[in-house]
Amino acid sequence: MVKFMTQCCDIIGDIHGCNLSLIALLEKLGYVRSDGVFRHEKRKVIFLGDFIDRGPGQREVINIVRPMIDAGSALAVMGNHEFNAIAYATKVPDSEEFLRPHSDKNIKQHHVFLDAYDNGPDEYREVINWFMTLPLWLDLGQLRIVHACWDAKIIMRLADAELNDDLLIKASLKDRWEYGAIETLLKGKEIQLKQGMSFNDKDGNPRHDIRVRWWDSVATTYQSAFMGPDSARTHIPDDEIEGDHLVEYNHREPPVFFGPLLV
Repeated sequence: MVKFMTQCCDIIGDIHGCNLSLIALLEKLGYVRSDGVFRHEKRKVIFLGDFIDRGPGQREVINIVRPMIDAGSALAVMGNHEFNAIAYATKVPDSEEFLRPHSDKNIKQHHVFLDAYDNGPDEYREVINWFMTLPLWLDLGQLRIVHACWDAKIIMRLADAELNDDLLIKASLKDRWEYGAIETLLKGKEIQLKQGMSFNDKDGNPRHDIRVRWWDSVATTYQSAFMGPDSARTHIPDDEIEGDHLVEYNHREPPVFFGPLLV
C-alpha cells in the first residue's frame, strides 16, 4: 500500500485472468462489492496492466476491473498483453493482414482470451476499444506507474500517454523507433546475448534477448541482470554484460511502480 496526495492506494500487478485470486485479494484488502463494483472507503487500486491471457477468468477479470475504473475506485495502465490484443485485432491499413500476425505462436499465447469472447464479436471489439483507452503510463506527482520500464527519454519523446491509431501502427513495425519505445515501456528493457547464445522461454521458444533489471547498477552480468523465471536463469551466461543495460532513474525522483515481468 502506498499513499499519494490525500488517498492511499493498493498497487496490484499482473492478474492474467485469475479472477478468483483477484477477488480474494481485494476482499483481504478490505474492498467490498457494492452495486457490482469493488470499493473501499479510504483507498483505491492502481492496476499495473496485463489483465488477460493465461488464467481461466478472462471475462470475469475485465468485469471486475473495468467497473472499478469507471466508478473511480481504481486507476490502471496498459500492459503488453493488452497492447498485443489490440494489435492482434487490428488490420494493417489497406490489407487483410493484422498488426500482430495470427501465427500459431501468437494464437497459442492468446487463445484463452480469444476463446472467452469467441461467441461475442461485438463484445470482443468493445473490450479491445476499451484497452485502447488505458494509458501507457501514469505520472501522479508523488509516484509513477508503468507496466515494465520507466524510461524518461522515451516518455518525453512520446509526450502523450494515450495510444492512438497512428502510434499503434508505428509501434507494430520493427523498423520504427516507436516499436522499441513501446516494447521498453510495456515489456521492459531488453539486451541481446552474446552471439550464438540463447535460451528457451517457458513456452519452449528460443530467445536471444533477455529482459534486464534496468534500474540495478549492481547487476553487471547477464545472469544477475536477467528478469524472468528462476528455471531459465541457469541457462543465462554469467559473463559480463557488453554495453549499457541501464535506464537512468535518479533516486530523488518519485518512486516508480511496475508489474512482475516473466519471460
